[in-house]
Formats: sequence, C-alpha cells, structure tokens
Amino acid sequence: MAAQTSSLTAQVSAHLLEKSLTPTSNWLQAFLSNQRPTTPLAALKQTALFRLLASDITSSLLKTPTNCFPSDIHNAEIKERRLTGPVAVQVLGVEDMGKSRWEQVEAIEAMERGEGTKGREVIRAVPHDEGGSQEPVVNSRGPHKLLMQDARGTRVYGIELREVQGVGMGMSIGSKIVLENAIVARGVVLLEPGTATSIGGKIDSLHKAWKEGRKEELKAAVGIT
Repeated sequence: MAAQTSSLTAQVSAHLLEKSLTPTSNWLQAFLSNQRPTTPLAALKQTALFRLLASDITSSLLKTPTNCFPSDIHNAEIKERRLTGPVAVQVLGVEDMGKSRWEQVEAIEAMERGEGTKGREVIRAVPHDEGGSQEPVVNSRGPHKLLMQDARGTRVYGIELREVQGVGMGMSIGSKIVLENAIVARGVVLLEPGTATSIGGKIDSLHKAWKEGRKEELKAAVGIT
C-alpha cells in the first residue's frame, strides 16, 4: 500500500513538473488524501493541476533559489540579466498600458452596463437561448503591465514586449505564468512569447477583490472621487 501511494505521488508530481509547478509535500499529501482510491490516474493528474492552479502559490509551491525571484530582483542598478527559472508566478493585477486610466474606467463602466466593444462598434450582451448571458468583449489593446508574485511572496512588475497568449484584461487574477530565461531590466520582467507562458488558473477571492476595487483605484489615479 505504501509503495502504491509513493508511486502515485511520484506520477502526480511528474505531471505537475511538466508545467514547471513543484508543490510542497504537504500540499500534495493533503490533495491525495482527499481523493477516492478508484479515481483513474489521468483524472487525478488533471484534478491536481486544476487545484494547484487555483491555489495561492505562496503556500502550495516549494521555495527554492531556482523557482523564485532572486533576492535582489528589485535592484534598478542592474541594467539587464536573465531569469533562468523556470519561475512560476501568480498574477495579482493587470493594466492595459495602451489605454489611459480614464479610458479604462469607461471600459469597466461599459462592461457593468453589459456592453463591450468590437473594433469601434459598441455591442450589448444578450442572453443565450439556454438562459445564460454572453460575456462582453474585452477590448484589450496592450501592451499589458502585470503585478506578479512568486512562491516566496515577492512581487515584481512585468511588461509585455510582444503579445503573450493568455495575457490581457480578460485574464483572471491569480492565474499562473511560468517565466523561463526572461530578461529582467532594472527590476522589471520583460514578457514575450518563449520566455513567459500563461498556464491558466484563478484565485476567486483575489479576482473578486481586484475587480471590485479596480474602478475606484483608477478613478483616484485621475483625481475623480
């Protein structure tokens, strides 16, 4: 029985490692202890990935020198260096730098009215036949600025140099990105395809809080109360 558990732990760990995610032994043991013994291995692996992507990595991932930001990451005197990684981070905030803060307020208010934009055309979300509702289109111009956090809790800004798939105003707060061989310029991570990979996920509590406070934060930034 012990050998079987050990083998299962190793197989699930290997699957998560393929996504550059290294959970703590406590997280992994707690996850496996709540699973049915009859659960197929493929389903178990996918469930583990889903749960880990929905977790707070400051408590669920191992903290090592190679999978976290260096201690001097914010040193602006270092003009440029490579972040070897892979470093898994979670997104705590996102901003569309291609829009003014006031334009971002207007976009949020349009979404609150059930409107979105498609090119220059304003569209209204209408219910589906099944009774659901269509999400408004998020017109995200970019480039985007992200506030990212590693397993140690260190927070660093990242800016898109080129469009990265999965990065935009429609992404969920708490979603995970893996950084590998990314350039850090004066304390800011430069995001581009090949060095930044979005692997999804969401932390519901963080997403709700960010969404609720975002408009007021932007209004305050432009001097509107």
